[in-house]
Amino acid sequence: MHRIVVLALDGVIPFELGIPARVFGVAKGQNGEPLYEVITCTVDGGPVRTDSDFSIAVEHGAEALATADTVVIPATHALGQISAEGRLPEPLARAIARIRPGTRLVSICTAAYVLAAAGLLDGRPATTHWSSAEHFQKRFPQVNVNPNVLFVDDGDVLTSAGVAAGVDLCLHIVRRDHGSEAANHVARRCVVPPWRDGGQAQFIERPIPERSTATTSATRAWALERLHLPLPLTELADHARMSRRTFTRRFRDEMGVSPGQWLILQRLELARRLLEASDLPVDGVAERAGFGTATSLRQHMQAAVGVSPMAYRRTFRSAEPDLTLVEA
Repeated sequence: MHRIVVLALDGVIPFELGIPARVFGVAKGQNGEPLYEVITCTVDGGPVRTDSDFSIAVEHGAEALATADTVVIPATHALGQISAEGRLPEPLARAIARIRPGTRLVSICTAAYVLAAAGLLDGRPATTHWSSAEHFQKRFPQVNVNPNVLFVDDGDVLTSAGVAAGVDLCLHIVRRDHGSEAANHVARRCVVPPWRDGGQAQFIERPIPERSTATTSATRAWALERLHLPLPLTELADHARMSRRTFTRRFRDEMGVSPGQWLILQRLELARRLLEASDLPVDGVAERAGFGTATSLRQHMQAAVGVSPMAYRRTFRSAEPDLTLVEA
């Protein structure tokens, strides 16, 4: 079983600390078997203070890091432990040194500071909370910081933006390891969206619509049942009984993206599921997902995921096709 070791540091934020156990802990295989073992450790095996009014006691010390297939470091507000020169305190440096070469490394939010101070992000792309990105870049100029994404997957090192983006990253890891069906199952259990593209901009200071404002939720649900159709903006606005201008404004207020961008994301999600769990040819997947042609699907997948539909299918194809996805 894939072992995930979560390193809780002094000043850890409880929400971020709980994400790995919650997401990976409910991931199940086709026969209901757990896909991950999740354990938590601290540098010295003792309790750690959180940024709230309580401490957390764990059962493992830093020796657990040497047994990990994946190490996850959640965010901490106690970044004073990293020197102005960007060096880790000796106890933490010794703990990080226990991690075996080839272990997958994951940081949530400001935990990217720890990976960077350990020299593990040198020359690599990474992200952190948008409010810390400028400071992070100045302190670690050798890291290629992208403040406008939810997470960065650089193979064996993955970093996420702040707070809930840690959920997105952990779901992405489940998807990468075991495919969309496993990740979607986890998302349903956690009552969160199954996928927000890692290239989607962080929603910074986006106003929340007033409670009395008419929403576009009914039209979104209606559109999800018709992704194979063209769905022009005029048709969406008519369904919502709004003008195109009002519908576009309210849609962007609620979802953070335009109706057209949202449709592409939903069609990509459907296409990915069909590529993984059906025997449809790429042309059929493109038609079913509303892209029209295999060329259009290929262009959108290359832009969003970085691979062609066939390469994606070879990587993520489920062992057994889900025939319910290809019923008329």
